[in-house]
Amino acid sequence: MLHGETGTRDVTMPGGGASAEAGLPARRARFGDRFSPDQRTAPYAEAVERFGESAPLSFMVPGHGNDPELGGAHIAELLGPRIAGLDVPLMLEGIDLGDDSPLMRAQRLAAEAWGARRSWFLTNGASQANRTAAIAVRGLGERVLIQRSMHSSFTDGVLLAGLVPSFVRPAVDERHGIAHGLTPGALDAALDREAAAGRPAASVYLVSPSYFGSTADVRGLAEVAHAHGAALIVDGAWGAHFGFHPELPESPARLGADLVVSSTHKLAGSLTQSAMLHLGDGPFAERLEPLVARAFAMTASTSMSSVLMASLDVARRALATGEERIETAIRAAGKVRERLRSDPRFAVISDDFDAFPDIVETDVLRVPIDVSALGRSGHWVRERMIRDHGVYLEMSTATSVVLVIGALRAPDVDRFFSALDAVADEALRTGAEELVAEFPELPEPGELRMLPRDAFFGESELVPAVEAVGRVSADTLAAYPPGIPNLLPGEEITAETVAFLQAVAASPTGYVRGAADAAVATVRVVAG
Repeated sequence: MLHGETGTRDVTMPGGGASAEAGLPARRARFGDRFSPDQRTAPYAEAVERFGESAPLSFMVPGHGNDPELGGAHIAELLGPRIAGLDVPLMLEGIDLGDDSPLMRAQRLAAEAWGARRSWFLTNGASQANRTAAIAVRGLGERVLIQRSMHSSFTDGVLLAGLVPSFVRPAVDERHGIAHGLTPGALDAALDREAAAGRPAASVYLVSPSYFGSTADVRGLAEVAHAHGAALIVDGAWGAHFGFHPELPESPARLGADLVVSSTHKLAGSLTQSAMLHLGDGPFAERLEPLVARAFAMTASTSMSSVLMASLDVARRALATGEERIETAIRAAGKVRERLRSDPRFAVISDDFDAFPDIVETDVLRVPIDVSALGRSGHWVRERMIRDHGVYLEMSTATSVVLVIGALRAPDVDRFFSALDAVADEALRTGAEELVAEFPELPEPGELRMLPRDAFFGESELVPAVEAVGRVSADTLAAYPPGIPNLLPGEEITAETVAFLQAVAASPTGYVRGAADAAVATVRVVAG
């Protein structure tokens, strides 16, 4: 078995510094011929465009008949005249039929761009990718080791596939309520623990990067998982732009991940709800490929949106040919950080990521800002930015707000700071009215007494929270912050967990996702 850190990697610590500068020349040298000339094309998007421009007389679905005047006028009024022509149904020669269709060529280009063996276009978001991955890895074995800060859609996949989960907790920044990631050593210890208990995992699920841009040692984690005979799924939903610029972290598929969940719309520029799932070319590829293909057929719509898929195709082309545009976004993010560092009212949270051994790189296009010096919560700051200035920030916690800068964007940094300065001035002028809550320590999860699938689908009842202690949860409950599921179907409910959930629910800056009531006064348990 492997123990401790593994693998050799370029380490780019947040905010630059000696290690970042030392690694960049080598990364730039490797980057020069990464993308083939074919990446300048968008075969599926171009085929859809040709169809829309051919003035078809359509007696097929969709009901607007691809006619922006005589059927799609209502669509044209909302979205413009081109959209109806591009909203093409499936199963058309020259667009998506056949092994060498424009759609298949587009997906092969995507696999090349992200360093994968094969890529699938998804129109139900990264949530579809998570469910697909869970169903697929059930073919490798029933046991999966999961980073406890997993997305709820992977929990859905566990239920659907009948997987038997065990968990490893990520590092947590208690001050800011941020869940980060895992070190290879922590993963190795967890896999050893499960094997020693007679529960060897067939697959591992981890999250990298986090909502806040912290990025784990995926190469080292892949080596550990493979040494234990387990496939590695990386929820890289927030890192779809990775691998397209030398100052960004590498694509997880190139680092040894077996499956990579990629929420392409988040920072990579495709339309909302479009995503991809990438299959790495590792030791499990032969077994996983047919499993993923079959799982994809179970989770995909039979009326996948050509508009969403075409947006994936052109976003891939823009990333693969747009290093200068990505550079503009990176420089804008750097400018934001520089101005924040010069203002004592704020701090850049990622500047202190080097305190966490699980973080080896940071996504420079995510800017997490500590606003606690204002005496107001991050939620208050975010609400004021939206309400008074029309400036929308991705998320907030009790102490922070987070900016997300798309990889192909050139944001108006001056407008952002004009709004932030005004909100900060208001906060300091009106005085502190909100206190940052001190939450109890994260409780250990209770024993898994039933399969999650059986607990979720079995007969259940709502009981007062005090009476739920010692019984089996039928629901998934996750307190925010930090967003780590505290109860899963099948787990025993402990007094510590109930106290933690109720404390978070009672605070002005927290809530419990999945709770039957806002105060967590009741909990849904397995009947009997």
